[in-house]
Amino acid sequence: MSSSPAGHVARSTVRPNSETGTRTPLRTFLPTGDGISIDSVYEPGEVVYDTSAPPTGHPAFVIAHGFTGDVDRPHVRRVASAFARHGAVVTFSFRGHGRSGGHSTVGDREVLDLDAAVRWARSLGHARVATVGFSMGGSVVLRHAALHAGTVDAVVSVSSPARWYYRGTAPMRRLHWLVTRPEGRLVGRYGFRTRIHRRDWDPVPLSPVEAVPKIAPTPLLIVHGDQDGYFPLDHPRMLAEAAGDHGELWLESGMGHAEHAADDGLLARIGDWAVTRAG
Repeated sequence: MSSSPAGHVARSTVRPNSETGTRTPLRTFLPTGDGISIDSVYEPGEVVYDTSAPPTGHPAFVIAHGFTGDVDRPHVRRVASAFARHGAVVTFSFRGHGRSGGHSTVGDREVLDLDAAVRWARSLGHARVATVGFSMGGSVVLRHAALHAGTVDAVVSVSSPARWYYRGTAPMRRLHWLVTRPEGRLVGRYGFRTRIHRRDWDPVPLSPVEAVPKIAPTPLLIVHGDQDGYFPLDHPRMLAEAAGDHGELWLESGMGHAEHAADDGLLARIGDWAVTRAG
């Protein structure tokens, strides 16, 4: 049975090089390690280069969106535009989201989606790759860096949970209803364009706080708002404690949750941090 989304139309990918136009955005479906097709976009960025040198010398940012996002959502495109000022950008829709195939596993198998996007960035010639994830995507970049050691050069996790099954806030109780109840999954499918897997995790995946110590020595930045309505401050503090000396924690005053709450100034600071730490 095909894992491609309904209405899938294959699109070709042309690798950028000095003959084929290095500054042309690309869009394609990437295959994951378990056979899911992931809708993905590459943008070469806005950094000005010597015209005799290819733009693949600058870093690539691979952006992992939050739950119910997708590559075409305005807030994801805004984040991509902000990071394009610092380097190339790869955005993609997690499985079960938008036009990607499969069903969302809410942070488990999504590690394979991110890995496909990171590998694509490498295949396009980028020697330095930074992953930046928001909320669910924030947990995915942590687990990816732990499970695929050495594949990225810097990791930024924004508004991530530290532990699974958290229901301590009203938004998280609503999210658990969306994921675990048949009527909730219908709302997810038709209200949020998100197809959610009906089975429980088995086995339960490595949690974000368990993943963090395995990321070293890759540079790690944890960003969290002090007005986050989903995950209170004990979550980023647990992650920072687990990171020890190899991680940084930014607690942002007045910031809420994930992409919607990350203003242009914060995104610029994250971009600067990633370019510096990625080498």
